Amino acid sequence: MSLLLVSLDITVLNVALPAMGRELGGGVSGMQWALDAYTLVLAALLMVAGSTADRLGRRRVFMTGLVVFSLGSLLCSLAPSQEALVAFRVVQAVGGSMLNPVAMSIITNTFTEPAERARAIGVWGAVVGLSMASGPLVGGLLVGSVGWRAVFWINLPVGLAALLLTLRFVPESRAPRARRFDPVGQLLVAVLFGSLTYAIIEAPHAPAARVVPVACVAAAALIGLLWHEPRRAEPLIDLRFFRSAPFSGATVIAVCAFSALSGFLFLSTLHLQEVRGLDPLHAGLWMLPMAVPTFVLAPLAGRIVADRGPRVPLLVAGTAMAAAGIVFAGFPGAGDAALVTGYALFGVGFGMVNAPITNTAVSGMPRAQAGVAAAVASTSRQLGATLGVAVTGAVLAHGLGPSSQAQTQAQATAMASRPAWWIVAGCGLAVLAVGALTTGRRAEATAARTADLLDHDKVAA
Repeated sequence: MSLLLVSLDITVLNVALPAMGRELGGGVSGMQWALDAYTLVLAALLMVAGSTADRLGRRRVFMTGLVVFSLGSLLCSLAPSQEALVAFRVVQAVGGSMLNPVAMSIITNTFTEPAERARAIGVWGAVVGLSMASGPLVGGLLVGSVGWRAVFWINLPVGLAALLLTLRFVPESRAPRARRFDPVGQLLVAVLFGSLTYAIIEAPHAPAARVVPVACVAAAALIGLLWHEPRRAEPLIDLRFFRSAPFSGATVIAVCAFSALSGFLFLSTLHLQEVRGLDPLHAGLWMLPMAVPTFVLAPLAGRIVADRGPRVPLLVAGTAMAAAGIVFAGFPGAGDAALVTGYALFGVGFGMVNAPITNTAVSGMPRAQAGVAAAVASTSRQLGATLGVAVTGAVLAHGLGPSSQAQTQAQATAMASRPAWWIVAGCGLAVLAVGALTTGRRAEATAARTADLLDHDKVAA
């Protein structure tokens, strides 16, 4: 239910973006910040939220997250301005950061047998498909009948139900030995993500004198993180994890796949409502060909990973996502059949990619490190979601800047979107290439060596 809460919020909000933009203003960058304020804060806090849950109790932190997320949703529905909406999305993200990492920690520690865990992650990931199926429809119906503010109301009953079920069924648990808090590492991660996202979103319309220093801050934060983390006994991010080819591959694939997803949803919303002129409900209906294969294939991908490993699902995912981007980029004026094909292809790709990411990230890791590895994978997902909206939105905004006066708004948006669709296709190709390179026997051998190194260091300590 926590995954449904978070993923439903994203899919519902995408359908509401044009209506929110018309009422609150802010243009393309305003819509970008409405999405990225959430995913950015979520990415920055996921690691510390997971370690806090290990220390204070997973159920306690999980329930706190449900309350804060629901409160943030209520505040978002009351937002009087674009700035207030962004601030309340931050409140939502603080609560959201306490949900899925804790849920994943429960799964990885409950289902200890690899094949069983892969199947469980597949079922868990199918909820994303459910949110894709229901989110655009529910969002379109609410926006068309009540208004965009209603899309935040649906989080309240789901949050309340999840809270009551947690009280009833989830026992309290803690890690035998919680990791120490790394305030410097946490600050550097937040500065890196925040400054990088700001520089990308504001680059098309802000002066260089304002963007370049922020980009330099992002570079300095990255250098500081690479210098600081290896010097801590218990770092926020153990850089030795990246000696494992499957773990490194899962991290890169997560960034690329979720960049493709967030960019795809962002561009689709504008294409359907601004270019095709559809109302929110019909725009939501058009996303069903994407939602159905995602829902059906996510648990199937989990079973394939359990039986045959992650290679086949990743290759299928990368190929399908790249093909979907090419359909939209190469045929901007294509008819309904091409549109359905593009959505279905992307649904196949995303349905196959989620289970391999988490399973590959934690495979071969010592059980004590599985939660941390899963948290890094979750952080990579959210970073990818942030960058996808930031980059595709920036490319779109840049293309809209010099558009001809003779063009209609729909024509200008369609032409400006084409380079952004190629970026989505490129992300799919990256999933394909990295999936091919970081799976197989040689890659698994690097994971085994990394696990041995981590176990040896733990024994020595």
